[in-house]
Formats: sequence, C-alpha cells, structure tokens
Amino acid sequence: MPPGGNKVADSSSSASSSKKSRRWQKPSASSPASVMTPLAASATSRIQALYNLSKNVFAAARPGFLPPPPSEAELSRFLILSVSARTCMHADALTPQDFVLDASMPFFRGDPDGRPKVTYLHFADSPQFTFGVFCLPMSAVIPLHNHPGMTVFSKILLGSMHIKSYDWVKPQAGGGRQATRTPDGARLAKLKTDAVFDASSETVVLYPEDGGNLHRFTATTPCAVLDVMGPPYCHDQGRDCSYYRAVGSDSDGQHAWLREVPCSFEMDTVYVRPKIRK
Repeated sequence: MPPGGNKVADSSSSASSSKKSRRWQKPSASSPASVMTPLAASATSRIQALYNLSKNVFAAARPGFLPPPPSEAELSRFLILSVSARTCMHADALTPQDFVLDASMPFFRGDPDGRPKVTYLHFADSPQFTFGVFCLPMSAVIPLHNHPGMTVFSKILLGSMHIKSYDWVKPQAGGGRQATRTPDGARLAKLKTDAVFDASSETVVLYPEDGGNLHRFTATTPCAVLDVMGPPYCHDQGRDCSYYRAVGSDSDGQHAWLREVPCSFEMDTVYVRPKIRK
C-alpha cells in the first residue's frame, strides 16, 4: 500500500474546456466556454487554504524534490476526508462540495455513446505546483503513466477506484539482481499497489523514486480524485507525461516489464478560476 493510503480491497467562476492528451498541458484560452456552478464563499475559502498549504509544501520544489516531513504531514491531514468527519461535518473535512462536485453531474456519466470519458477540473497552479480534480465515470481509465521528478498528493473525494502502481527497479552495483532493461526498451518495475481505494481512504503520497510513481486509475464507481503535484509537468523542462504498458512479468508476481507507448489517452479539461490570493 502506498504511504498514507488505506486500501479497501485487494486485487466568480468562469471556465473553458478542451481535449488534451497530456496531463501537463493547460487549456487553451480560445477553447469553447463551459459553464459551472459559481463557487460559494465557503468553497473558495477552502480552495484558498489548500493553495496556501500547497505553496508552503512546494516552496522549494524542483525535480527530485521531497517535501519537508512536517509540511507533508500537514497537507496530508488537510486532504483527509474520513467518513466520520463527513458525518459530523467536522470543520476541517474537505468535501466534494468544496470543488462544486456531486455524483449527479455529467462528468460522472458516459458520453452519448456510452464511453466513459475522464474530465479534469483545473483549479490552480504556479511554477512550483498545480492542483485539480480528475472526474471519472464508472469504468473510466487513466492509463499507466509517470510523474518524472515529482511528488504527488492524491485524495479520493467521492466514489472508489482501483489503483495499480509501480516504482522503477534501480540497477544494483556489482551485478546483483538481473538486468533492469531489455534491448527493446522495456524497464523492470516493482509492484507497489494493487488495491481499491475510496473516499474513506487516507491521502496517498507518491515520490520521485518511490511510493508508486507510475500508476493506473480504474473507476470502480463514478469517482473524483484530487491531485496536488509539484513541480508540475513541463515539456520544455523535460517533465513530460509518459505512458506505459506491461509487456511481461516475473514469476514472483511483484515485478513487471514496462515499455513506453505512444499516448492515445485524451480527456476533457475544465479550467476553473476561483478567486485565489497568490
């Protein structure tokens, strides 16, 4: 299980929208308009608090950055949405309503042809970090992908999803384990997580080299997951998002050979503009 993660079972606001195939890309200013419910003052306040915490955590963000443990713990606690907190309406509970979300919204239904399309709601970014919410209808998939040199905090806000994640196996000095690369470009990765998570699960944190830096999301119900990540994807700085496919596995069931594949994944993006003091 990833650090801080609880598995459930093994195995005024304006917006624009556009299709994108890379998570680091931002919506185009010329994209067609999309209408969302204006953010209430209470929601804006919570998003501002999340921005302030993220700004502190990622103040020194750079490729390979690891957050200071006290700051990491504070942001992880802020993101926790426990069943008891929701029931008791605890003041510190982060809820889907803070992001103007509920399970009846079109984001959580398939398109007219029944295809489950992922929608990304982009809330805020800076050179050091970015955060937003991925909305997945049931059975929607975000394919296996990486987070080069990044730390990512993930919190499921509603519904449940299966997460399968890996970390690259590092070559060992003096021979040690078998080779970690094949002539055709596949790399050896160690399985980190293969479980179902839901809104009662704690914050999951992945790091540049461990914690499940490569992961795949599959919605087991309509669901939404908040990601806070830094430093952000940036093609110009070599932090593009790459996608992978398992092409073989070891007999121990804990290792797989992953090969980079061309990106065919597309999702809709809605750029939400809460009034945030930066």
